[in-house]
Amino acid sequence: MALDNFLFGQCILYFLAFLFGFISVVPLSENGDDFQGKCILFTDGMWQNENLTVSKQRFMVEEWGPESSCRFITFVGIVSLILSAVQAWRTFFYLCKGHDDSYFHAFLNLLLSLLVVFVVFVASTITTVGLKSWCSALTEEGALPSSCEDLQDTDLELGVDNSSFYDQFAIAQFGLWSSWLIWLVITVMAFLKVYRNHQQGELLDSLVHEKELLLGRGSAVRRGSEATEYSGMI
Repeated sequence: MALDNFLFGQCILYFLAFLFGFISVVPLSENGDDFQGKCILFTDGMWQNENLTVSKQRFMVEEWGPESSCRFITFVGIVSLILSAVQAWRTFFYLCKGHDDSYFHAFLNLLLSLLVVFVVFVASTITTVGLKSWCSALTEEGALPSSCEDLQDTDLELGVDNSSFYDQFAIAQFGLWSSWLIWLVITVMAFLKVYRNHQQGELLDSLVHEKELLLGRGSAVRRGSEATEYSGMI
């Protein structure tokens, strides 16, 4: 019963990781299409007058953010999505069959979970810091009366569709950080499973050792009794 509850808990967590991975990947893909492959994370720019005679200002991008940043967080979201789906199906299969991982597979699962926790944390941090950098440039570090969220309703005339960039990255940020928390709990549970298997292994080794000792004592007693009987016959 305890095993079933443990596997059921893992299955639910993997499903949640899949859900949050999906939540993060979809808006990132939409933003990539809207900005035609350009990455707004860590983008540098400033507001300037269009010309000397007109006071209208326009946001000028000095340097777009590295495309590798957006590609990395999208890749991490997809990997988290696929891994959580596979693990959810595998755990559900074990739950139905009443099986559990071996010690070796449980240890590999722990290492995999640790790796996913690390890369998702890096992707989440890049998203948060990169979006903050873009919003700081867009609002001139808060000097403008409009917020970063408000400015997505303004046509920045960058040749891209910026009508929902803030919402897209806010949702992606929520999905990534939520996914990281779920994977962190999954890692803790994977560690507990390895620890439990290790304890059971030590208990099994102890039982085998005690059995060998008892068998050894039994053999010694039998040999002693046989020697006594032989001496009596002589």
